[in-house]
Amino acid sequence: MFGIGGGELVFIMFVVLLLFGSDKIPEVARTMGKAMAQLKNATNDIKSEIQRGAEENGLDPKSLTEMTGGFNAQINKVKEDLLGDSVVQANKIKEDIEDIAGPVKRSR
Repeated sequence: MFGIGGGELVFIMFVVLLLFGSDKIPEVARTMGKAMAQLKNATNDIKSEIQRGAEENGLDPKSLTEMTGGFNAQINKVKEDLLGDSVVQANKIKEDIEDIAGPVKRSR
C-alpha cells in the first residue's frame, strides 16, 4: 500500500496516536473517510462530464482509441525508418574509418 511496509505503518499509527490522542482518532478517521469519499465522487463527476462532452461532439472511447492507435503506429513507423537509416549510416562510417586507419590497437 503506497510502498509503506508494516513497520512504517505501525510507526505512523503511533505518531498519530501521540498527536491526536485515543479519544480523537475515531473522529479523525471518520473525517478522513468522508473527505476521501468526496474526492472520489468529484473525480467520478469530472470523468462523466468529460465522457458526456465527448459523446455530444461525436467522439466515443472506441473511436478515440482507434485514432490514437493510428497515430502511434505512424510514429513508430517513422522512428523505425529514422533509426534504421542511422544505424546503417553509423556502420558505413565505422567501416570507412577502419579502412582508412586500420584496426586501432592499444600499445602498452
